[in-house]
Amino acid sequence: MLLMPAWSPGRYAGVKVANVFPGNAKRGLPAVSASYLLMSAATGEMLALIDGGELTARRTAGVSALAAGYLAREDAAHLLMVGTGRMALNLVPAHAAVRPIRRVTVWGRDPKKAAMLAGKFSEIGLAATASEDLAASAAAADIISCATLSAEPLVKGAWLKPGTHVDLVGGFRPTMREADDDAVRRATVFVDTRSGAMAEAGDIVVPLAEGTLAEADIVADLYDLCRGRHAGRRDASEITLCKTVGAALVDLAAAILAYERSVDPGG
Repeated sequence: MLLMPAWSPGRYAGVKVANVFPGNAKRGLPAVSASYLLMSAATGEMLALIDGGELTARRTAGVSALAAGYLAREDAAHLLMVGTGRMALNLVPAHAAVRPIRRVTVWGRDPKKAAMLAGKFSEIGLAATASEDLAASAAAADIISCATLSAEPLVKGAWLKPGTHVDLVGGFRPTMREADDDAVRRATVFVDTRSGAMAEAGDIVVPLAEGTLAEADIVADLYDLCRGRHAGRRDASEITLCKTVGAALVDLAAAILAYERSVDPGG
């Protein structure tokens, strides 16, 4: 159970309660179930109960797209989606909103699910296909977005071509990895928040502990990028990697947006 509170003094306060049960896949149920409670920070009044899964999926994809706007090549056209869960449905359109994605490849442990997901992307106008060869697909992609619950690295640094942007979304515990040490070593590393990624994300925690990565090697977080403290991608050949673990502040911002649009759709 994950509890994620945040507040804006005098305006809003909120908390997300998320339950993560990886074994639910065998039951035909989502691995993550969540709800978000939004309150007035002035009176304590309960204002809204929001579907936490939908909120999380949208805000997470938004954060990945925000990072890609700074870190992916401007001409990035081929996206590899690693993972076939709920997040994938939001991540692909989000990346396509900030980069000229013309080709989408979907890889998953279950080829049938990958094919079904590729079909859904095709329905919204994206040229999408499923692949069973992760290595070849990663080597061809301009952007690799991973949203899995993997405990072992899936994406190998040896596969990455110059100019690739790697978007790591799924791992949220120190024991979870989506990319190997070589990927971290070859890339310029960014995170959504330093405090979160350095404590919770195996893709950052393990390389730090083993000496593959130093704290100084994490060149910027989203605050630095958005405030102009770091320019993001330096050139077309640079490999960039951004690890996001999520932040309660982003949940609150998304909940406020959903609530205020519900009470004032034209606002």
